[in-house]
Amino acid sequence: MRLNGRLYEAVVALRDRRPRAALYHSALEVATPDGRFVIEMAPVRDADGSERGVVAEGPVGSRAAGRLRLFRYEVRRWLGGEIPDVVEAVDSPQRLTDDPDAARRILELTADVPRLVWGRDELGVGDMWNSNSLVSWLLARSGLTPASLQPPAGGRAPGWQAGLVAALREDQGRR
Repeated sequence: MRLNGRLYEAVVALRDRRPRAALYHSALEVATPDGRFVIEMAPVRDADGSERGVVAEGPVGSRAAGRLRLFRYEVRRWLGGEIPDVVEAVDSPQRLTDDPDAARRILELTADVPRLVWGRDELGVGDMWNSNSLVSWLLARSGLTPASLQPPAGGRAPGWQAGLVAALREDQGRR
């Protein structure tokens, strides 16, 4: 993953004629009276997703390829879960709220996340769908203000805007 991220950023930076930036991957930890949940998007490991709190799956690369487990991602709402690379996190964690209702809304919304193709710009906004999209979508749909959150200095969170746009379009569709 790390090598792919560096290669991706090198190509995009060259295309955009800008310096390379560090790439950041978002995940959430949600504390409730029932326990601490981890919400993240990751490759499908095996068919027994219930052990990891899998609530949704989607295709990687293309919808056709997504028929194979190798080309699928899973969205986890994992009670007691662990973020594997949390020790490498920069400027984290960031406490976003102490509101138990917001935490409950995030947990409830997780299974309803759009199942867009990971790595593609299906929304036509110049930003691909990925783990950052999941987090920004959840925060926006729960009523928190993810637009004000920024990656650490010198870094980017590709996909963040895609999640915000998806949430906004859903909000507009419900009116």
